[in-house]
Amino acid sequence: MIRLSTSDPAFDREFTALVNARREVDADVARDVRTIVASVRDEGDAALAAFTQKFDGHDLHATGWRIEKSEWIAAYEALAPDLRAALDLAAARIAAYHEKQKPADSDTTDSAGVRLGARWNAIEAAGIYIPGGRAAYPSSVLMNAIPARVAGVERLVMVTPTPGGEVNPLVLAAAHIAGVDEVWRVGGAQAIAALAYGTQRIAAVDVITGPGNAWVAEAKRQLYGLVGIDMVAGPSEIVVVADGKNDPTWIAADLLSQAEHDPTSQSILFTDDAAFADAVAEAVDLQIGLLSTAKTARESWDANGAIIVTASLDEALPLVDRLAPEHLELACDDPQALFDRVRHAGSVFLGRHTPEAIGDYVAGPNHVLPTGRRARFASGLSVLDFMKRTSFLELDPASLARVGPAAVALAETEGLPAHAKSVALRL
Repeated sequence: MIRLSTSDPAFDREFTALVNARREVDADVARDVRTIVASVRDEGDAALAAFTQKFDGHDLHATGWRIEKSEWIAAYEALAPDLRAALDLAAARIAAYHEKQKPADSDTTDSAGVRLGARWNAIEAAGIYIPGGRAAYPSSVLMNAIPARVAGVERLVMVTPTPGGEVNPLVLAAAHIAGVDEVWRVGGAQAIAALAYGTQRIAAVDVITGPGNAWVAEAKRQLYGLVGIDMVAGPSEIVVVADGKNDPTWIAADLLSQAEHDPTSQSILFTDDAAFADAVAEAVDLQIGLLSTAKTARESWDANGAIIVTASLDEALPLVDRLAPEHLELACDDPQALFDRVRHAGSVFLGRHTPEAIGDYVAGPNHVLPTGRRARFASGLSVLDFMKRTSFLELDPASLARVGPAAVALAETEGLPAHAKSVALRL
């Protein structure tokens, strides 16, 4: 774990190194992904079956390519009542929040008499990738599928790897709750390629969303343009800005909530109280040993964790903006005052009683968020990722007479005589 102080002469250099540190997997995955994508494009289902046997250790022809809805329903009905209630609550809150994101069409006539507007439509088909293995999360199903359903997507396809042929029943239950249409037992870069190109069994989609490992992220990067994507996601991040009035065990737990995701995750604390910084560091070390995810959390904290002592919480804010974190907690007396000055963050959690983990499950806002400083230019997953806007305009002879001459002049200046003539002939 890195310990920094803004009072140290070398702070600027050390903090810049922290900001610029790469936490992605070192392996050169781009070459491997290109090979996988090309194989699926050219060979379709045969390539999917071969890669599934190689990476997930089962024969799709024996275990079944598609998981039928009857299995989803059975998984949902088999849930313990309290767990079923928790998933239903999360789904309801996520749906309610995302309903408010739906954009309105516009249709106006301006002072020149030109009718102008925009019409929103949902995309026809969306694919959501849900990890298996280390990260089999039903919450990710809800966070990806529900905004698509709210947007009005007609066909919603889920792909998920099933190591050894086994699927997480919670993931199937969540698919049932969220209204998914199809679930396919494939994962990895090959599943992304199947969704983008289509195969003999799996029809292509228009947009692909959902988290995954470095190979999944690289496949989405390579296939963007053929399909839309939500984002290229990297390792999870949390930044906590906290004063000394907090319970250090609470803040330690918050930092570990991201560290336990993956050894490449990053957890950073800013505080204006050096004694509190010591207490949090001690609490982190104590709590790690009690976690079933201790190995992962320890690797993450030791390699990527940081505690930074500042002269004031205000001093932390420009540093937070440089990090542009995925998650930001503001645990202090007046979190709104700090939030008003934050520009770059994926999602912000205000106050001492708003842990980041509440946003992962039941709060409502989406937990699919930009990582790797991409919050400088990107936003979390929303209904808009599953919609597109078509603009329209309508002129009559009078309005064309008002604005047309300017169009002719500009077209002639740009050396495009056919553009100019198409307007001039109507004037």
